[in-house]
Parts: sequence; structure tokens; C-alpha cells
Amino acid sequence: MAFDKTATVQKYRASERDTGSTRVQVAILTDRINYLNDHFRVHKKDHHSRRGLLKMVGRRRRLLNYMKRTDVEGYRRVVQELGLRY
Repeated sequence: MAFDKTATVQKYRASERDTGSTRVQVAILTDRINYLNDHFRVHKKDHHSRRGLLKMVGRRRRLLNYMKRTDVEGYRRVVQELGLRY
């Protein structure tokens, strides 16, 4: 079960050419994190990928903190749409 990056970008972009806004980056990272969580249910001893997962979680946290400082309403909308508990 791989994630579809283009579908995520199309769903969360603000304009036609928006592929790198904070909102889109958070959505892509969330998809990748969810994919890796499913991966770890099967491959419990894959510690190398687990480190990558922790780096992604930290990066998403930093992006969300930035969104909270700059665009509170957008932050709340993204957190609710993605089902995050921040």
C-alpha cells in the first residue's frame, strides 16, 4: 500500500502550481508517516526505517509549529483534516 503523492498535493494545494507550501508538506509527511506505521506492524525489527520515521515526525512537528505561528486558522484546519492531535 503505497501512498499517492500527487493526490495529496492536489487535495491540499492552495493554487494550481502550489506543491511546496507548508500545508502540502505537512500532508505529504503525514501520508508517509502513516505508510511507515503500517510497514512497522509487519516489519517490527526494521530499526533503520524507524529512525527515518522519527525524523519525519520531527520535521512535521516543526512545520506545524511554524504554521501555528504564522497562520493559526490554517493550522487548525490542517490538523482537523489530517486527524492529528496537536
